[in-house]
Amino acid sequence: MSALLGKKVGMTGVFDEEGQYVPVTVIQLGPNYVTQKKTKEKDGYDALQIGFEEKAERKANEPAKGHFEKAGTTPLRYIREIRSFDEAKFKALEAGAEIKAGDVFNEGDTIHVIGTSKGRGFQGVVKRHHFGGVGQQTHGQSDRERAPGSIGASSYPSRVFKGQRMGGRMGGEQITTRNLKIMRIIPEQHLILVKGSIAGAKNQLVRVVKG
Repeated sequence: MSALLGKKVGMTGVFDEEGQYVPVTVIQLGPNYVTQKKTKEKDGYDALQIGFEEKAERKANEPAKGHFEKAGTTPLRYIREIRSFDEAKFKALEAGAEIKAGDVFNEGDTIHVIGTSKGRGFQGVVKRHHFGGVGQQTHGQSDRERAPGSIGASSYPSRVFKGQRMGGRMGGEQITTRNLKIMRIIPEQHLILVKGSIAGAKNQLVRVVKG
């Protein structure tokens, strides 16, 4: 295995070996459960389907209940496929197996964290693109402080170029934060402390990939 599912808990700080204070993101990483093992012979490719975070049985539909029952696990909220892993570990894992953070990662490892940025809804150009606004209030610009200003040329080309920075939907996109260092692993609570920040709100699903 080279990736696990988890969720962002929040941020705090720790001291490293040199006594320097390091801001870290707390991620609850697992436990993950293997819900299906796919092979080239049967499915055309090798993959492990893993699940994270138990949910009430009443919230799972009948096909999902049958899938989890066949795997020998309780209903899980998030399901993803992992296709990059160590061959030896892949052969050893079967449906229903539990995978913990310490089984895949060690303190000091470099990882990439894939998450979804906070959705901001429709935003104007000042927040979305860091525009400075139009003019100054003292020059007659009484209501234009956050306006985009001119968006095109004159009679030629008589249109707005594609890609023009304007107001629009902001956030809610997949963001990969690369080359982060694992500072601590707390196995009894399934937590890892990662140096720096990652995209997303608290309790947001993240995928942690070995670098």
